[in-house]
Amino acid sequence: MSNPKSMARRSAVQAIYQWQLTGYNLSEIERQFVEEHGLSKGELPYFQDLLHQVPRKLDVIDAALAEFTSRPVEQIDPVERAILRISVYELMDRLEIPYRVVVNEGINLAKEFGATQSHKFVNGLLDKIARKYRAAESAAKGAP
Repeated sequence: MSNPKSMARRSAVQAIYQWQLTGYNLSEIERQFVEEHGLSKGELPYFQDLLHQVPRKLDVIDAALAEFTSRPVEQIDPVERAILRISVYELMDRLEIPYRVVVNEGINLAKEFGATQSHKFVNGLLDKIARKYRAAESAAKGAP
């Protein structure tokens, strides 16, 4: 995970996780991450986009998640919830990023930060959401 978008996602998962647990002001969380984590110039714009757009579009993101999971979104493990929210935002709003990249990044983040089997849960949920929100792209690539 060395490209700037991957690194930005990695920091954004931690920042969104912190926001979910504390409810702190997003600008304060952003300032803290920039100071303490030393985000590079290549990472910063995408990190800022994820950190501010995911909470801004939370109702739409959580509605998409709720459609494909049997438990309330708030009961999903906070780490997995942060990863899923970022990935769903990318699937819905960052159409320039291929859906397979979004899904793979989500799986990798779940392997790094989540519980032992969380990547399987993240993978299954993102696959279903990608089929709905990226139907044309997944059909063109011959996805199941």
